[in-house]
Amino acid sequence: MCGIVGLMTVDGGPRGGGGGLESMMSAIAHRGPDGHGRYTDETVQLGHRRLSILDPTEAGAQPMERHGV
Repeated sequence: MCGIVGLMTVDGGPRGGGGGLESMMSAIAHRGPDGHGRYTDETVQLGHRRLSILDPTEAGAQPMERHGV
């Protein structure tokens, strides 16, 4: 199974310190040892772990990009 984690702020404050996103991604590493990625901006931090079951090739990678925003 893959996994997704994230942090968000709505008031402009910090999104969590002390390596919060890295800690969460490490905690779910067993859910997706085949790949990982992260996306951050001023209000959001997202991370994911990938488990390659159906498509173990690089073509099955899930890039973390914003489209049409």
